Amino acid sequence: MGQKKDLTGSEKSKIVRYLAEGCSSLKIAKLLKRDHRTIKRFIQNNQQGPKKRVEKPRRKITAHELRKVKRAAAKMPLATTLAIFQSCNITGVPKSTRCAILRYMAKVRKAERRPPLNKTHKLKRQDWAKKYLKTDFSKVLWTDEMRVSLDGPDGWARGWIGKGQRAPVRLRRQQGGGGVLVWAGIIKDEHVGPFWVEDGVKLNSQSYCQFLEDTFFKQWYRKKSASFKKNMSFMQDNAPSHASKYSTAWLARKGIKEEKLMTWPPCSPDLNPIENLWSIIKCEIYKEGKQYTSLNSVWEAVVAAARNVDGEQIKTLTESMDGRLLSVLAKKGGYIGR
Repeated sequence: MGQKKDLTGSEKSKIVRYLAEGCSSLKIAKLLKRDHRTIKRFIQNNQQGPKKRVEKPRRKITAHELRKVKRAAAKMPLATTLAIFQSCNITGVPKSTRCAILRYMAKVRKAERRPPLNKTHKLKRQDWAKKYLKTDFSKVLWTDEMRVSLDGPDGWARGWIGKGQRAPVRLRRQQGGGGVLVWAGIIKDEHVGPFWVEDGVKLNSQSYCQFLEDTFFKQWYRKKSASFKKNMSFMQDNAPSHASKYSTAWLARKGIKEEKLMTWPPCSPDLNPIENLWSIIKCEIYKEGKQYTSLNSVWEAVVAAARNVDGEQIKTLTESMDGRLLSVLAKKGGYIGR
């Protein structure tokens, strides 16, 4: 009788059927033309059932060690669970236990991205808040640029996928598929623009001033009354193309100079209410993980989203400035929540 190393799937099925019919192991070996020992070994293994999992003794964490872990997690918020426990000299704890312990005392959150603030920055932010504390912010035009890509932020492409369902497929492109640079402004309950900064144009001082001439001044500012122009203040951040001597002199020739050109503290996007408008627009154009196939399509989405922002929403943003200034002073120049 020939001997083989392993039983095939069909042979195993036949063995189970023959056993159910009351055949002995010797008879099954003859029917299958297999070695009797092979059949007996298969029957014995199946009768024993699956091997029981051996529970390893778990490492117990004391209350003192828990306090050490909590302090280490506060000092190393972006470290791995292993690094946190190793810094506390706590070894032998499996990953699942480490995660469960940290989940009890902390929450996984994405790190916030913001410019660094040093002591000088904080002092300048406080000085700025004191200077403009009694300003009528309804007469200030808040401006800024925003870049939108075809794909949108990666973190917004997540959602609830039902069990048994496949996740939707997203296009994968370098640099988010390219994008559009948008300039806009808000004043009181009105928004200015948005205007598309020409694709491929790097905004130096000359191109920035020419852009303002072709869009802001010709399409919006020129239509305003003399009294409006007299009382309006112009706000822009400290980007090199904005704060250069060339741009400052050019704006002065347009009548925007001295007190009409608002000074701006360094590293302060949290103080500009138009940043909140950008958030509203991005939430609208990228909702449900939407992607775009062309620059024109994403631009049309930006324009449509901007038109859907009503005057009351813009007014809420511009009227928030008094509270922002008080928060800056209360936090001694530190960052405030937008």
